[in-house]
Amino acid sequence: MHQNSASSHAHQSVSIIGAGIAGAWHALSFAKAGFAVTLFDRDDASMTRATSHFAGGMLAPWCEAEASEPVITRLGARSLDLWRAELPETPFNGSLVIAHARDRADFDRFARLTGEHDRLDAAAIAALEPSLEGRFHDALFFAREGHVEPRHVLPKLHARLTAAGGTIKFQTECDPDELAQQSNLVIDCRGLAARDRFPELRGVKGEMIIVHTDEVALSRPVRLMHPRWPLYVIPRDDHHFMIGATSIESEDDRVSVRSALELLSAAYAVHPAFGEARIVEIGAGLRPALPDNLPRIAIEKSKISVNGLYRHGFLLAPALAELTLNYVQRGEIDNEVMQCS
Repeated sequence: MHQNSASSHAHQSVSIIGAGIAGAWHALSFAKAGFAVTLFDRDDASMTRATSHFAGGMLAPWCEAEASEPVITRLGARSLDLWRAELPETPFNGSLVIAHARDRADFDRFARLTGEHDRLDAAAIAALEPSLEGRFHDALFFAREGHVEPRHVLPKLHARLTAAGGTIKFQTECDPDELAQQSNLVIDCRGLAARDRFPELRGVKGEMIIVHTDEVALSRPVRLMHPRWPLYVIPRDDHHFMIGATSIESEDDRVSVRSALELLSAAYAVHPAFGEARIVEIGAGLRPALPDNLPRIAIEKSKISVNGLYRHGFLLAPALAELTLNYVQRGEIDNEVMQCS
């Protein structure tokens, strides 16, 4: 498995379970490297059961440094390059962090714990986001960050996989052990369904609301400081906005009244016009998390399990796929995330 030329991999079969963001990036990376890839998922092509369906899609490694380990920033920064290379149209308009006066202490703490940002005054905020003119006195601008629309970008990755010669089989339940008898390599990206491999996995609920309004225009994700967690408003196509960021230690996939009120209040605090917005969708997804909230690539002979992406799925998936491919091709080990049995 540790050969270098793409052509040498043409007859080596790789089965990948889970067509969410982690599985899609792994499948595409291996297919482009010349492997014979088959991607399996129990969902249909709409992927409405996947955690990815409810994700924000923020590519914000430096913002995430406020509450995550340095490895997240390191891998996240690498992922930005991979997103740019694979999907050049990915918007990298930066991230904006704002706060009201009552949350000034949280804002200053966020600034101390993060890097790669510029401090903006009210005039600079208005120049960057005219809809926010006169609403906030200062902000943090993370110019190098970006975002994707998960429900649009995941089908693009699937299409690029098939164009690279890979095969996708939806509505197919798979057992890693059974697949290992048919493939040279099995990569398990099942998320919470992989508790047979990671019994310590837990689900962390992320709730979101999508609204529509013609009265607000934003060019980048906006994070609003909040006493419990930073809440974000992410622009999507056709004047839609996703409001989210709750991280609740619960595997109940319903949205609570309290969370809905906080999310909608946050949007209203960013701009009063959100008070007249039309609610399009309310939903919740369960993120797969390990006890340390860090990703893990577990290697066991001809099976590799990739899990624990927590709230960083779209941010980390490209870099994790690259690490897995580097291991298979050249035996390279990243000691911060890889575990060999």
